[in-house]
Formats: sequence, C-alpha cells, structure tokens
Amino acid sequence: MSSEQRFLTIAPSWIGDTVAAQPLFMRLRERYANVRIDVLAPPWVAAVLHAMPEINGAVIDNPFAHGQLRLRDRWALARKLKANAYDAAYVLPNSLKSALIPFFAGIPRRIGFTGESRYGLINVRHTLDEIALPLQVERYAVLAGEPHQSLFRPLPDPRLSVDAASVTATLQSLDLSRSPAPVVFCPGAEYGPAKRWPEQHFAELAQKLAAQGTPVWLLGSKKDAPVGDEIVRLSGGQEAAAARNLCGVTNLEQAVHLLSVARHVVTNDSGLMHVAAALGTPLTALFGSSSPEYTPPLSGKAQTIWLKLDCSPCFQRECPLGHLNCLRGITAERVAGTMV
Repeated sequence: MSSEQRFLTIAPSWIGDTVAAQPLFMRLRERYANVRIDVLAPPWVAAVLHAMPEINGAVIDNPFAHGQLRLRDRWALARKLKANAYDAAYVLPNSLKSALIPFFAGIPRRIGFTGESRYGLINVRHTLDEIALPLQVERYAVLAGEPHQSLFRPLPDPRLSVDAASVTATLQSLDLSRSPAPVVFCPGAEYGPAKRWPEQHFAELAQKLAAQGTPVWLLGSKKDAPVGDEIVRLSGGQEAAAARNLCGVTNLEQAVHLLSVARHVVTNDSGLMHVAAALGTPLTALFGSSSPEYTPPLSGKAQTIWLKLDCSPCFQRECPLGHLNCLRGITAERVAGTMV
C-alpha cells in the first residue's frame, strides 16, 4: 500500500462556493489512492463539509473573518498545522490572505490561481481562463490536475449525504413531520435584496400550497427572519398556518436535514439553493441580478427561472434601476407550474 498523503484545503467563506468545491475533492480522491483531506473552513460552512464523504480528515475552524489580516494569529495557527506535515495545500479563495497560512506552515506544494499577486505564496499556479471554465465548480475542480492540464469532463455534480437518524432527531426537536412532505422556501440571499424574489410572491405561492394541504417551511439565517415574518404575515399570519418561519431557528446542519425531506424547494440564488441541489431534492431556483450561467444549481432535478432582461445580470446588491423587474416578473403561478 502506498503511504498516505495529507492535503489541506483552504475553503471558501460562502456556503454555495463550499458545495461547489466538492467535485475537486472527488477528483483528488480519484487521482490519489491513499490521501487524507483536511479542510480549514469558517465555522458557518462546516456542516456542509461534514456531509461530504470525500472529507476523510478534519474540518479545522478558520477563525479569521473576511478582511481580517491578524498576521500574528495566522502565524500561530500555521505553526500548529505544520505538525500535520501536509504534502500539499489547495487554496480556493483568490485572496492573498488565504494563501498565508499554507506558506507559513511550510507546506511544499501550494496550489491555486495566481490571484492577488500571490507569487511565491502559491507555487503551483493555475491561470484562470474564464471562457474555458465558466462555472465556479469547474474553476475549483481544475485545481486537482496540473496547471497545464485541461479540465476533464464530464464533471460529477456535488452530492451531500445525511444520516437518517440525525434527520429524524432534527424533525423531532422542531416538532415537524415529514408527512405530508413539505415545500421549503429559501427566501433569503446573503448578497443582497436584488437576489430576493418578492415576499408577496412567496406569500401567494404559500397560500396556493396551503389550499392543497401542503405545509410550507421557510429556511434561512437570522438575517432572513424578518423576510420570513413578512411572508407569514402576507400569507395570512400564524393562525392561517400557510407557512412556518424557521429562518434563524435552525443551524446549517438542521437546515440540511430539512431540505433533504422536502417535496420541492423554491429558492433564490443562495447557498441553500446549492445545498438542496446537492441533496438531490427537486427545486426551482429563481435568478434576478445574478446568472445561472455561472452558479447554477447542479442537479438533474433542478429547474431555473431567469427572465434574462436587458438589464440583467447586473450582479448588484440592490436593483440599480429601482424596479426589480427581473424578479417581480416571475409570478407565483409560473413557479407553481414547475412543481410535480
């Protein structure tokens, strides 16, 4: 048996980007017969990594918030990681800061895109060809090969795994039932309101589903709780029970569990969209200011609706024209028609 190699991956800070990294891990496990993959990741994406069978090592807490240099603390963490004697590091973010810890830890092969003047910090440098690699998932996966190699296609889709007993425990803890199977709404978008389908449209769809006897659960972060409350109010309030707002109630691990039992998911372009797709849950993804040509939900059970107006994709946090027609023009009736 060949000796084990140890790789460290510096993970992205976004949930969706972390899901998009899974095909890279798949390719590494295919290429190297005996490899252990550790991941340095922000705590808020750890649950996604724990659901990836390819991560057979540790998920290490990355304590550095976006924009924080904290050079001395990075040095101290790198010194601890040095004891693991990693053979290689895969640096997925393109920032200079993200490449410092592998460099300080003395990891001999530090793989990534050249990025922010990272010459020396990244010593196995890939050059990004945005035309050849239009998808985020492709840009990560190509790092599994050498810089001169093209990406081998087809690329496997992300596939998250959940434990049945853990799913049951989550349902019980929240007093939820999987029967009848719910429709889950993911009404938030961390990036900004230009990626959010209007609350009134979500509420109208919730009323349609409630009339059919289908429960609706709203999932998202604490920041999304006010949006969820507004959807509940517009759909008739708590007494009408057209929707239950779980935004900010669940952690990411629990959200993964609930998405896995949904009959269908209706979601903005968000991290939970990618999680639902990777779970194989049927979903309808609504795109406005962003584009499914760059970060689509990667699943044969996913459908996307994008009006592709002349003004989109603008990739702005708020609609620069003030009308949000790219999302307001998607009706609840049209979304309902995508559900089987």
